[in-house]
Amino acid sequence: MIRIVLAGALLFASLAQAAAQTTLRVGDQKGNSQAVMEAAGVLKDVPYKIEWKEFPAAAPLLEALSAGAIETGLVGDAPFTFAAASGAPVRAIAAVRQTGEGLAILVPENSPIKTFDDLRGKKIATGRGSIGHQLILAALEKKGWGASDLQIAFLAPSDAKIAYTQGSVDAWSTWEPYVSQEEVLFKSRRVLTSEGLTPGLSFQVARPDAIRDKRAELTDFIRRLVAARAWSLTNVNGYAETWGKLMNIPTAVPQNWLSRAKIRIAPIDDSVVSDEQSTIDLYFRSGLIKQKLDAAAIVDRSFADAIAKAGL
Repeated sequence: MIRIVLAGALLFASLAQAAAQTTLRVGDQKGNSQAVMEAAGVLKDVPYKIEWKEFPAAAPLLEALSAGAIETGLVGDAPFTFAAASGAPVRAIAAVRQTGEGLAILVPENSPIKTFDDLRGKKIATGRGSIGHQLILAALEKKGWGASDLQIAFLAPSDAKIAYTQGSVDAWSTWEPYVSQEEVLFKSRRVLTSEGLTPGLSFQVARPDAIRDKRAELTDFIRRLVAARAWSLTNVNGYAETWGKLMNIPTAVPQNWLSRAKIRIAPIDDSVVSDEQSTIDLYFRSGLIKQKLDAAAIVDRSFADAIAKAGL
């Protein structure tokens, strides 16, 4: 009997050790998943190793995922669409819902520009294929303007910030936390947000081989992310303070962002697929992608049950 117990204990220890040696390589964007998960305290007992890699925007994150340098990460619906259309090995496994107030076109405090109409003929910085680009395209379409009615300078966030600060561009179409940093620290103004224009959707994405080979780790990671985001909704002040310390940014910045964002994790369902299809259709009409994708073919619904249960 003792031998059986010892054998069982050794087997358990061996399995636990094997699990501890498993590594999930996770891509993150500035101050997002890792920050909220650490603040919520959900990373204390992870039975595998998480190797975090931070990126300034979705495009380089998706390039790393396509190259196999990471296995999962958080990106907006627009760059996800752009990557999927280029043939990148990527699937959306969970949706991130939030308000559209943090995706905005900014102008400096003293700019004469007051509305999007005033931007006609002006130069706007954003990332090619980014959610900032998506916002510009959606606004152009709503106004009935053509691509030539604006000048778009495709720049990474760090370069866009420099061009915007130096006045090389008239406006900057960007996302959080850049929007709140500009508003709070430099008194920039939002002349347009994505409310009513774009779905306000982001995705936790993964490589198909990771979905196959590391399903247990991905499922556990998503459950923890769901719990962390649920915690953040009822602990905005505490989270903003922790986030500010982690990022070395004044608390007023994340307070401005998080109090209006209302970020939550949602399963991939019909509403998510429909919203993603609207993004695909916008990019196809705008000529940014050459083939019209089927949204249902680039998402994976198999994590929906885990997300629903984690949110209970």
